[in-house]
Amino acid sequence: MKWLDLYRKQRLTLLPDTLKYKILIIRLSSLGDILLTTPVIRAINKKYPNSQIDYVVKKQYSSSLRYNPLISSLYLYEKEKAKSIKEQIRKAKYDLVIDLQNNLRSCAFTFGLSTEIKRFKKPTFKKLLLVWTKINLLKEFKPIPVRYAETAALQLDDYGLDLFIPENINPKLAAGKKYIGICPGAKHFTKRWPEEYFIELGNRLSSQNFTIVIFGGEEDQKLCKAISSKIEDGINLCNNDDLLQTARDMKQCHHIICNDSGLMHTATAVGVPITAIFGSTVNEFGFIPYLSDNSILENISLSCRPCSHIGRSSCPKEHFKCMQEIKPNMVFDHVKSFL
Repeated sequence: MKWLDLYRKQRLTLLPDTLKYKILIIRLSSLGDILLTTPVIRAINKKYPNSQIDYVVKKQYSSSLRYNPLISSLYLYEKEKAKSIKEQIRKAKYDLVIDLQNNLRSCAFTFGLSTEIKRFKKPTFKKLLLVWTKINLLKEFKPIPVRYAETAALQLDDYGLDLFIPENINPKLAAGKKYIGICPGAKHFTKRWPEEYFIELGNRLSSQNFTIVIFGGEEDQKLCKAISSKIEDGINLCNNDDLLQTARDMKQCHHIICNDSGLMHTATAVGVPITAIFGSTVNEFGFIPYLSDNSILENISLSCRPCSHIGRSSCPKEHFKCMQEIKPNMVFDHVKSFL
């Protein structure tokens, strides 16, 4: 990574005793939201050189930050450890706390602190207004990293997301093949392109001499198994949320096809071109692939989109046209031209 080379040169010019600030970032979840904070981490390092940057994150998402060279230490949040973490934060005497979660749980960590605290201002009202009335006050589009950066008056660079993978994690995919990855999962139903569409698309791409690789986490096991079993020579690399192994294998792919999900941001972070299929959510919410080679396919003809700012368990109109009308042949033609 080019920015990492610049960072190493910068560190060589600074003496250990020039440490200026102790800064804490709080973003507990989820995977995509945490990866979207990584440009902010770089911006903090640039604004406050040679500072100590610590981070509070849920334990299950910690691998997304574990090997980031700009982070000094991680507080691994688990419910039963909340009091202990709060006490550690109090004793650490941070100069600045940047709360990018800004909910009751994250605010509890900073309650009573005398330090400077910057909190992310969520555009919740504007999102709900767009969902329920279709009045769009989010036309001034800003990706989430930009909104995060505004929280602490930070200037972002021109690089994308970061995800550092140890060299001892080896890919499970053999070199020399043309792999295309498919990530069929998403937390909410209305953000998932239909299973049968992924199968049809996978087989069409397989007929073009691509090897299809299925990626997913623990909650996607059943879905990934069903899809891979019906794609000729499909490889199922779904695992129990081993993010770093998934990221390593994604780097072997020529292209990733995904929903609006955490793995979309993972593919973005490792620099793989992606095609993302958006259903109930829209670009204005800001959770798009950030500064990457990507395209988003969505049904812009529907007046019912967005029906949620996070996703729903079912289509409120019971037609699910936002996904059903994006046909496999459309995605196939798009990916083929993209490649």
